[in-house]
Amino acid sequence: MSAVLSARVALVTGASSGIGWETARLLAELGATVIVHARTAEEGEGAVERLVKLGASRDQLHMFAADFARLAEVAELAETVARAFPKLDLLVNNAAVMAPERCTLTEDGVEISFQVNFLAAHRLAKLLQAPLTAAGSARIVNVSSSLHRTASMNWADPNRVKKYSRVAAYAQSQLALSMAAGDMAPEDSGITSVSVNPGLCDTALLPLYGRVGAPAAEGAAAVVRLCLPEIRLANGEYYDGGDIAPTAATVHEARSQRRLGKLADSLATKA
Repeated sequence: MSAVLSARVALVTGASSGIGWETARLLAELGATVIVHARTAEEGEGAVERLVKLGASRDQLHMFAADFARLAEVAELAETVARAFPKLDLLVNNAAVMAPERCTLTEDGVEISFQVNFLAAHRLAKLLQAPLTAAGSARIVNVSSSLHRTASMNWADPNRVKKYSRVAAYAQSQLALSMAAGDMAPEDSGITSVSVNPGLCDTALLPLYGRVGAPAAEGAAAVVRLCLPEIRLANGEYYDGGDIAPTAATVHEARSQRRLGKLADSLATKA
């Protein structure tokens, strides 16, 4: 495989398993320096060892751990990455959790799937603006889901405490992630930010869909395709199968996007 990304640095969140790990593997094969993020150091070290066994150079892999259920650890991760890598070419926001059976709030007071799947990604992108901008033509790829089309934002109760459904909570987190793509790429920053549906894959999230999924490597290939410099992307768009795809109407509503940005900043400030 050609080393088309040999001069680029990529951060992949949730890279210890599933689509995230396969994405890290493919990016490494393409020559990128890959920052492997995992929830714990043990999970991250295991992911790196598996990548090395498959041929990745240990020198091109860097592991950092952070639990996205704690926004303080998201901030620490951003600070550590920015210090180690003044230029960051690719940020793949892949980390996600399946919404639990009952509403579960993090220590930051946010419903866990909304925090891990959306708020942490939004916060990380904001805190990494300096190295992303310094790269000149950085890309942010947010791994979303087709379930976002079934979702609605519960603005009055984003934690959905009053009427909780695990599927609705997960879908809302994916809607928010897709809506926020454009906000992650400020004007004149040189950053392009998009969201992508990797398809229905056999990962830990599959029980939410209740169907048979494709190998995680197929989903990762869809993600990595949007990381390639020869692929032109439209900022803020949602991709499926390599093309811009229809979204929930809310995704492109400027008023809703501004409202979501304010909500995210407010939740992060309270943490």
